[in-house]
Amino acid sequence: MTIADYYQILGIPFNSSVNEIKKAYRQKARLFHPDINPAPDAREKFILATEAYDFLIANHERISAGDDAYRQAMENWRKYRQERSKQNAQAYARASYIRFKKTKFYKTTRIFDGTTIIFSLTLSVIMVLYTVLGYIYRLTHPLPDEEMPSVFAFLMLLSVGMLFVIVSLIYLKAYIETSKKYNKR
Repeated sequence: MTIADYYQILGIPFNSSVNEIKKAYRQKARLFHPDINPAPDAREKFILATEAYDFLIANHERISAGDDAYRQAMENWRKYRQERSKQNAQAYARASYIRFKKTKFYKTTRIFDGTTIIFSLTLSVIMVLYTVLGYIYRLTHPLPDEEMPSVFAFLMLLSVGMLFVIVSLIYLKAYIETSKKYNKR
């Protein structure tokens, strides 16, 4: 994130006063607070607005002082965020695995894995169907002055598509098995 990003998140110009920053933050917080706004991305936007507010308020004087002070403020902020990330990771490491599996961090990765597997399976089935239907269509509706479609190309595309289907099914089976184990606990 750059300082321009923080100003843009709050929707204010670069040379805004502390009062303008506070006012913009209150508006964004009211707009994106998860208790008020049920949108899926509201929480993330609320977090970004809070981060922007924290940075801009903490470093307002340095930002207006010049480039060197701004660079120092950004470096200090990065170190602060990195330290917080390390602390969160250490807390996850100290927690039992069962408690860790109940965290939003873990649950979102499970959702992402499942979505990816279903998407790849769908895409591979579409590839096989498109290959078969396309070949049949070309056989029944030949183009004038062109040769018949290649059987070799058809078999290669079909085998690649089937390989993708098989790999996707293997991943889906493993995902379902781990989900069953997860749900039993």
